[in-house]
Amino acid sequence: MVMASSVKVVLGSIAFAAFWVLAVFPAVPVMPIGRTAGSLLGAMLMVIFRVITPDEAYAAIDLPILGLLFGTMVVSVYLEKADMFQYLGKLLSWKSRGARDLLCRICIISAISSALFTNDTSCVVLTEFVLKIARQHNLPPHPFLLALASSANIGSAATPIGNPQNLIIAVQSKISFGRFLFGLLPAMLVGVFVNALVLLCMYWKLLSIQKDEEDATSEVVAEQDVNSHRFSPATMSHLSSSNSQEWNSRLESMNTQGSPIMNVNTPAQTETLRSRLAPNEGEIHSVLSGTLDSARNSNVSKEAITDSSSQKKNENALSQRVLSMDRLSDVLSMTYSQGKETLAARWKRMLWKSCVYLITIGMLVSLLIGLNMSWTAITAALALVVLDFRDARPCLEKVSYSLLIFFCGMFITVEGFNKTGIPSSLWDLMEPYSKIDRASGTAVLAAVILVLSNVASNVPTVLLLGGRVAASAAAISAAEEKKSWLILAWVSTVAGNLSLLGSAANLIVCEQAHRTPHLGYTLSFWTHLVFGVPSTVVVTAIGLILIR
Repeated sequence: MVMASSVKVVLGSIAFAAFWVLAVFPAVPVMPIGRTAGSLLGAMLMVIFRVITPDEAYAAIDLPILGLLFGTMVVSVYLEKADMFQYLGKLLSWKSRGARDLLCRICIISAISSALFTNDTSCVVLTEFVLKIARQHNLPPHPFLLALASSANIGSAATPIGNPQNLIIAVQSKISFGRFLFGLLPAMLVGVFVNALVLLCMYWKLLSIQKDEEDATSEVVAEQDVNSHRFSPATMSHLSSSNSQEWNSRLESMNTQGSPIMNVNTPAQTETLRSRLAPNEGEIHSVLSGTLDSARNSNVSKEAITDSSSQKKNENALSQRVLSMDRLSDVLSMTYSQGKETLAARWKRMLWKSCVYLITIGMLVSLLIGLNMSWTAITAALALVVLDFRDARPCLEKVSYSLLIFFCGMFITVEGFNKTGIPSSLWDLMEPYSKIDRASGTAVLAAVILVLSNVASNVPTVLLLGGRVAASAAAISAAEEKKSWLILAWVSTVAGNLSLLGSAANLIVCEQAHRTPHLGYTLSFWTHLVFGVPSTVVVTAIGLILIR
């Protein structure tokens, strides 16, 4: 492609520079408007500067990619609602054998969850779990946070739904979900292993800190508040007349608050409790009848009058006790009915969660057999919305619409920058040295993608280079064209591990760790860079060997 006019080149470069600065540094002091507004600003400038026409700008928006991204986000929201990520968090601490075992688990779980549910989602929901585990075991958090972010990036490279740049590659290349998966799965598995090995080597001494015995026996995640003041039938059966009024007042307050006083879930337990209370009620009636008979047969005297007055007092006290027993029986019946309702609600929730998991598995199977990825994801999302039988607005509000808008603005901005001819001219200079039919050419291409992904971000890099790299490889063979797309997916994704600003997943982990209440930790740029450079270089190189 020839270069456009000088005016278009200059104005298009200014618009793209504005987009790039705000995308990489969203809180820049000059204009802290964020990434989403920055992408819209770049798109608007491209149209205002007449680098592209309004019709060309609308045509640049890739609706299949937006549909696939929206569908996967909705599915992730319902999976989170169905406690999928809470179960993943429990796996991190289940029968853990120490800090090194914990780090390896984080690498594996974050990689698998990112491949299936996108890396950003996994980092959002697992960061707090990782911080809890590290703090409760008295371990430094940063090796585990690095394991989470880096493994999430590597794992997301294996599937088209793992990250946004893979979505773009899968749609533009028309590579099926199955071919994409099996082409990159070996590189992903070995990459996760090598990344964990690098972490263990760098932080071996730091991970040798022994945890406290108390922490070793404690539950780490998914802790629930336990009420230590629940009443048991054994203690309630031993009531005395001296505390009957106290129990009566407690029962009334419990009944007023609507909270169950005990767990009575079966008729057998109710009958057991009533049988324990029965002797006390018989004793009450026998004492009452005996007192009345003695009062009738006694002579009228001062002693009888005194006994009569004491008898009335006893009658009142005993009648109050009988009343408290009746109220207790009513509360037990109410608690039993509430227990039946709770059991029914629990089974209903389990059935709903099972349906959510089945629909998600069905979506993955449909993607594997080659159905349209965008419509498959949207269909699964709508099936979950209907299955919920509730107003979908709270769940749909959790979808990152700002990300969808960011993509719209980015599509327009990158298309305008391509119209200037600058990317094509730069590629023409690099293409002779970037032929993937030889090892040196693959290395040069990987280096270009690695640098651009950290300078211009990975998604714009894929949009800028995707078509050009594929066209160059297609001149060699169709197999090389497919391999070039997979190389682009692998390198642009793993490149995110190079620095803290390399991918959105890194920034999410850093921000979530900093904002977590009572567990806040700041992951510094240099801490990430010291680990990121060797890990990214080694993992990228090994993956390039395994991609076929």
